[in-house]
Order: sequence, then structure tokens, then C-alpha cells
Amino acid sequence: MYYDFFGFREPPFSIAPDPRYLYLSDRHKEALAHLMYGVQGQGGFIVITGEVGTGKTTVSRCFIENVPDNVDIALILNPRLSARELLSSICDELEIPHEISATIKELVDLINQDLLKAHAAGRHKVLMIDEAQNLSAEVLEQLRLLTNLETAEKKLLQIVLLGQPELQEMLALPELRQLNQRVTARYHLDAIGREELPAYLRYRLSVAGMRGDIFSQRAVNRLYRESQGIPRLINLISDRALLGAYAEGEHEITVDHIRHAAKEVRGHSIGPAPSRSGRSPDRSQYLVVAASILVAIIGTAWLFERWSPDSSASTGHSSAEPLEGAVERLEEQEREQERVVEGSGNLPEEPSGPGELAVPDQLLDSVSAFQVLFGIWGRSYQPAEAPVACDWARENGLGCLNRQGSRRSLEFLDRPAMLQLQDEAGNTGFVVLRHLNGDTAEVAMPSGNQTVSFASIERYWFGEYRVLWRLPEYLTGDGFYSNGGGEQLWIGARMMDLADRHSKSRAESDRVKRMNAEEQVRWYQALRGLTVDGIAGAMTIIQINNDLEASIPRLKPLKPEGRE
Repeated sequence: MYYDFFGFREPPFSIAPDPRYLYLSDRHKEALAHLMYGVQGQGGFIVITGEVGTGKTTVSRCFIENVPDNVDIALILNPRLSARELLSSICDELEIPHEISATIKELVDLINQDLLKAHAAGRHKVLMIDEAQNLSAEVLEQLRLLTNLETAEKKLLQIVLLGQPELQEMLALPELRQLNQRVTARYHLDAIGREELPAYLRYRLSVAGMRGDIFSQRAVNRLYRESQGIPRLINLISDRALLGAYAEGEHEITVDHIRHAAKEVRGHSIGPAPSRSGRSPDRSQYLVVAASILVAIIGTAWLFERWSPDSSASTGHSSAEPLEGAVERLEEQEREQERVVEGSGNLPEEPSGPGELAVPDQLLDSVSAFQVLFGIWGRSYQPAEAPVACDWARENGLGCLNRQGSRRSLEFLDRPAMLQLQDEAGNTGFVVLRHLNGDTAEVAMPSGNQTVSFASIERYWFGEYRVLWRLPEYLTGDGFYSNGGGEQLWIGARMMDLADRHSKSRAESDRVKRMNAEEQVRWYQALRGLTVDGIAGAMTIIQINNDLEASIPRLKPLKPEGRE
């Protein structure tokens, strides 16, 4: 429908497992490598798992198209079969003639005979089973018995199991331990990362016949948030967004197109509903309190849903308080009631989990956020004296680093960060992330530090952040390294230490120490997965300080001494 409008030859976001559209992210490359390695191995089982929609089937189709010429593949797409039905399907796929009424033993004998003939002819047989989490333990055990046929050098049948994460749980069952021990390669296929999404979109658009970007940056960020990197959801939402843009005559996909498309795809509003549980089964008084609060929450939710502007029963008001805010206040009342009950001695005190960040109520403006961030570094920033915060930072021995990334990049830098957030209405603000441990985030506010869930921050964060980092002495003009050649001296001194820490042998350490400063920086950048350019920029210096455990503010909690 919209193909001509955008200039596509075909739909770019079809969910059919077309290998041409397989974007080989690092994770998909690893999964494909496991399959290619396994098919050249000594038989047995290969297990590829992944959540729904992560691309397992598409990877398998790409594998089938690229296997060596001497490989024959039997593909089973519907594994909800009995042991006899599965063996019959394998015979069909391998083109082995057999009677419809053949017994399990007869079918196994026919398969074994075919495997021996294939081996004598220099061919290798591979059985691939998609959606393998639907196999029963009895059928899995029958598959194991098929791999018993072997020569002195190798097993004659390679079996590839593709399935959802439950497959790994099944293989861990005691009755399947023999099969589990025959797994020669395993790989779990994760979703694609936030930083890979733009390349994924460009790749699929180019295969469909378009060059260039039609997704705005905000739309890409929103798409990742709605899909969490699951390729199938990315494709479904993108397809609906293209249709929506076509209907409006727009050639650019905006955040609104993505938002509406996601709602259509999922069929309901997106976002986790707040939930709490504080019951004590042997405290009748607390049960009454909890039940009362639960009724209040349900009733209030119903009222807000009924009278909200989006409801068909709206009274026509121009705005209404978000349901999340009402529920949040009721939860606070619930917590206050719990404290009252606990204070009476009826209940033991129980630890509470991280709360929710109220957006936009608890957001800072950029100046206030900078003041908080500088305060973490022990600096008192006065914006009236220095309006440009990053210029002031440099005068005080710090550098500003502005980046677009994900939680992974925040943890990689390991510095307190100033995150820019945006709510559904387009209001923007900042929060300063001081510490991050699992889903627990400590945020620094003018009134003090608060503990909230990182998920409550992330749903409003589109990847923009800013961190401060300590400038080396040769850039600040302080100390011994401020003299001529200070950069080489500073780098050389630290590389001596890093060479001893990271070299696998004394010979390698000595080799690194003999390098000039640029070569040492290149060695370290390659070691740490940084851009290898030989320039000691912000990212390189930040990682050097991380490795040498410099006394600076950190985002992640430090590991206890004596632990790796």
C-alpha cells in the first residue's frame, strides 16, 4: 500500500523469515557461527535459544542457505508430535520411503541405514527442529537415541534444536542429563542493542530499495523503548508506523507514528503497571488494611479510566491527572499505613524495594542538574559566575562528555550521569544518576539522595546523557606533567602499570613497555574495545582511570576487596 509512496520495491519490515533481510548483529553473527561450527563438528546436539521474535528462525534459514554442499538438512517446523510421528516426519524430510504404519523400531532402522549410506557417500546429515521447547521429554530422549549411531571418528547425525529459553530448562531435567551432556554448542540469542537499531533499520530499508534515513532520532529511540530490541516487534511497529505516515502524507517517521503504531501492535497501553505486595498471611489486622487499600486503588483506577480525556465517557475536560500519579499517592498511603501497623508491633519490619521516579514532578532543569553533578565531584558550581557549565568544568580540572547511548554505555563509563528525560507530553528535564546497582538507582536531588527503580527512569530516557571526567594533569597545567612532553610522560607512566596488569606474560609486558606512547595507546584501546586511533581522548582516559582504580566518583558499586 505504501511502497510506491516511500519508493520501496517490497515491504521492508515483513516478519517472514527472509534471509536477505537478516541484519547480522554481533549476536546473530555469533549464533550463525555456532551453527556453522557445529555442522563441521563431530555430531551431537547444537542448542540455540532466544526469546520470542529475536530471529532464531531467520538465522536458521540463513544457515540453511549457506551450509556446505555435502550437507543434507531435514527441517521440522511442528515439533508437537509423538515419538513415532516425529520419526516419520524425519523420514519424509530425508526422503526415506516408509510404511505409514511402521513402528518406531522400523523407522529408526530406516534412518540408521540412510545415515550409513550418506556417510559412505561423503555426505553429512543435519536435523533441525524449530520451536523445540514444545518437544516432550520422551521425544527428546528418542532424539538422543538417534545420535547413538557413529563411526570411530564421528556421530552420523547432527541435531540442531532451536527454541525459547524454556528449552534450556527442559534440558536441565535429571531424566535428560544424557542428552544435555551431548550438547556440543550452545548459544542464547539476545535482542539487538539500542546502538545497533539505526543500522538495523537502514539495512532493511536498503534491501527494500531505499537509501537514507526516514526515521527521526526520537522515533528510533521510541522504537527501541517500545520493542526492547526484539526484531519481530521492531518490524511490526515499523510497518504500522510507515502505514500511519503514508496515511498522513508524511515522508518522515516521527515519535508519534511510533507511539500510535506500538499501541496498535500490542492492543493495549504500554508500560508496566505498578504493583506491590505487603501481605502477611498470619496477621489478620494487616490483611484488612491491605484489602481496603487494594479496593481503593482498584476503584480509583476505574474512576480515572472512566473520566480520563482518552475515555469514551470523558466529561470534556481539557486535561486530567495521570493515573500513575494517583496510584503513586495511594501507594504512599499504603506504605504509611504499613508503617503505622508495624509501629504497633503487629508486623516485623520488611525491606522495601526501590520507588518510582515521578516525571515531570521530580525533574531538574539543566542548570540545577549541573550543580548537583558538580557537587558529586566536590565542586560548587555558581552559574551566575560561569553561564557555560562545561567551560567552567574545564577550568576546574574536569571535562564534559555528551553522548547518546544505552544503560550499557553508562556502566562502561562508570561515572555519575546527567540524563535527559522526556514525558509523554513532550516535557523535558534532567535527573542525575549517582549510583546504579541492578534495577536500583540512586538519584541525587537538591533535597538529597533518593532510591528509585531504574525502570521508572528508563521509560522516559531516550539515550541522551552527560558525564564529567577528570582531566589528566598535562591538560590542566598542574604538577609535574605540565612541563614539555607531559602527555607522553603521563601516558608512559600509566602504561607501565597497565602492561603489568593486563599482559599475559612477562615478555608481552616488556614488549608493551618498549612501545612509543601512540603504540601503547593503540594497544590499550584494542584491549578495551575502544576506537583504535592512538589518541588518548576522553573515552580512553576514562577507562585508564577505571582500570587504575583512581579515586573518583563511580556509578557502579565497588566490589568488596578479595572478590573478582
